[in-house]
Amino acid sequence: MADLFSNPESNAPLAERLRPHSLADVVGQTHLLGAGKPLRVAFESGKPHSMIFWGPPGVGKTTLARLMADGFDAQFIAMSAVLGGVKDIREAVERAQVAQGQGKRTILFVDEVHRFNKAQQDAFLPYVESGLFTFIGATTENPSFEVNSALLSRARVYVLQPLSQEELGVLFTRAATLLPVTFTLEAQQKLAAWADGDARRLLNAIEVVSDAAQTEQVAEVDAAFLETALSQNLRRFDKGGEAFYDQISALHKSVRGSNPDASLYWFCRMLDGGADARYLARRMVRMASEDIGLADPRALRLTLDAAEVYERLGSPEGELALAQAVVYLACAPKSNAVYVAYNEVRRFIAQDESRAVPLHLRNAPTKLMKELDYGKAYRYAHDEPEAYAAGENYLPEDMPRIEWYRPTPRGLEGKIAEKLAHLRDLDAKAKKK
Repeated sequence: MADLFSNPESNAPLAERLRPHSLADVVGQTHLLGAGKPLRVAFESGKPHSMIFWGPPGVGKTTLARLMADGFDAQFIAMSAVLGGVKDIREAVERAQVAQGQGKRTILFVDEVHRFNKAQQDAFLPYVESGLFTFIGATTENPSFEVNSALLSRARVYVLQPLSQEELGVLFTRAATLLPVTFTLEAQQKLAAWADGDARRLLNAIEVVSDAAQTEQVAEVDAAFLETALSQNLRRFDKGGEAFYDQISALHKSVRGSNPDASLYWFCRMLDGGADARYLARRMVRMASEDIGLADPRALRLTLDAAEVYERLGSPEGELALAQAVVYLACAPKSNAVYVAYNEVRRFIAQDESRAVPLHLRNAPTKLMKELDYGKAYRYAHDEPEAYAAGENYLPEDMPRIEWYRPTPRGLEGKIAEKLAHLRDLDAKAKKK
């Protein structure tokens, strides 16, 4: 086993020495790599395609990309979206062009692809379409929200899962062949629990504890020694065995359910496990828009303010502002009326014809446009009673009358509902006249 996985450089980290060199060596992801499964079929087809690996850290995203390059005898170019930029993309394109001239394929792997902005992500498109290279992106964030739709439409998304306790045990057995110390069964189980599905975290923890044991001249690591050797930085992200995106879902649903205690619990759980506070702030902004909306418009502003406070103070001081925002969101009146209306209008427009703008609503900056009746008979609302042009139509003439926005009776939205009802009553009276 050591011959299969050992790195020629004995000083290389344990995780690197145990990096798989073939699909058979990969631990986990059987839902993608098992017989007849999508990634296995892709490897066996001989025809690489662009893809995005979505999953938590330490589940094999980089390893699979490297194995794909080896499997297709392709040049492997790796870049990090955290450190890379347009210059790195340009250099990768040049290297791919050289390889293409030599009849060799190129696989371009972009780690944390969600960190690239829209322009940087768009820069890949022409080369993906021309076949200059096969694009593989890796992300811990939902690609539906973080990857441009144009790039997403050209790549297949594969969801990678955290490793199970049994799979982590297989890794532990492999690592044991390279270690100068042994671990009791209880110590192994505790380390696997700390790792929480993250292979890299497990192997790094094993290495740290093994080094500490050698220093203390301990031949066998037991649970007691493990507790003293592990630092807080090795605390596992999810103590309940759930995945990262399950915890953010629990936080979101606790806020939506108006439970401040549960909301704070999940917020602190994620911070304790090392979640990026900026990511949590972004999700909270989404909650303010999706689940509170106009029932309390202050929620959105307060959440943005909390995010700005965190940017100024950093951790741990700035986290208190985010906690304040979490509690406010949970206690605020709830409404998804805007969210529902927005989605309904988007669906309607996607299926509807392209309707003309009514003449009275059109802009008329030129004489010709005025002669064509652009803007004619437009009623300036401020000149009307109550600053409202009762009976006026602002939708296309042939469009059915639909009330997409249906405000709830909760919070400020209750007042909005009363106002809209009053305005519609004015419209009805104007039509009778």
